[in-house]
Amino acid sequence: MRLIFAVLTSVLLLPAQSLPEYTAGRKVSGTIRIWGHGAKGHDYIETLVRNWEAGFQKYQPDVVFENKLAGTASAIGALYTGTGDLALLGREIWPSETMAFHEVRRYAPTEIEVVTGSFDVRNKDFALVVYVQRDNPLRQLSLAQAKAVFGCGGAGTWGDLGVRGERANRPIHVYGFEISRGFGYYFQQAVFAGDFKWNPGLVVFADQKLETGKLVDAGKRVLDALAQDPDGIAYSSALYENPGVKPIALSKSEGGPYILPGKETVQSRAYPLTRVISMFLDRAPHAPARQDIAEFLRYILSREGQQAVLLDGGYLPLTRSVVQAERKKLE
Repeated sequence: MRLIFAVLTSVLLLPAQSLPEYTAGRKVSGTIRIWGHGAKGHDYIETLVRNWEAGFQKYQPDVVFENKLAGTASAIGALYTGTGDLALLGREIWPSETMAFHEVRRYAPTEIEVVTGSFDVRNKDFALVVYVQRDNPLRQLSLAQAKAVFGCGGAGTWGDLGVRGERANRPIHVYGFEISRGFGYYFQQAVFAGDFKWNPGLVVFADQKLETGKLVDAGKRVLDALAQDPDGIAYSSALYENPGVKPIALSKSEGGPYILPGKETVQSRAYPLTRVISMFLDRAPHAPARQDIAEFLRYILSREGQQAVLLDGGYLPLTRSVVQAERKKLE
């Protein structure tokens, strides 16, 4: 087990080692107030944030931090009211949040991606996965086909997805999370291409608390139901293993490439339903970012910052190409 972990760690470490080391461009000072992702009694990302801060202060000891990590819902509001300096979201920003910021500031917030979501780690923004029952011959879907299945109208039988034989005329049964949850909203945003209409036949599952007090996650309930339905298709997560189902390779466009979900394809972002965690700052168009904030973000986007992600576990380090793109936003 230790050998396997060491091999996986070395594979994931390679992108971090290829990143530029942090070098302080100039000494900065000030207080950086970070609002957002977190909850009392739950360490979603707070330890990682504190490790970033401690690592940064070795180079920039005159910068201090105030963390208000009480929940993503507070993040953008704190930013446009001037209560916070960085908004850390535990999910992708919602259009309503961008609109609210724009209503006050008359421009959009600047987004800096800081980590890639996990492949299959609970509470670490895991990737979503499309599944069918184990003996279903379907192997791949484009996002447009997935929209036709999970959205309103489109594919109604397995033949519509290219399946032949006696299954072709059988109706597709659709399963997933509650559409009001963040998982459902992300799936809608990533797959429906701006549409908001779901398949009215979608069977949704919520978390369930048993009489014993044990909580059964909705994602597990989705896959348990799918395993009993040979005509079912579902979206859930690789966190919830079930031997009766199999994942489907997805493609962003018709004709491929079709990518199966896995730690490497999620970290590289080749897999289409990979999640992203970002920090947002208030910066007027064509204006420079505040120097202490820019330096802190450059530290996060450095070798040291992304090695901290790796050592923390859960979230995945950014690749070199993503780091280069995000650092350009700070120039």
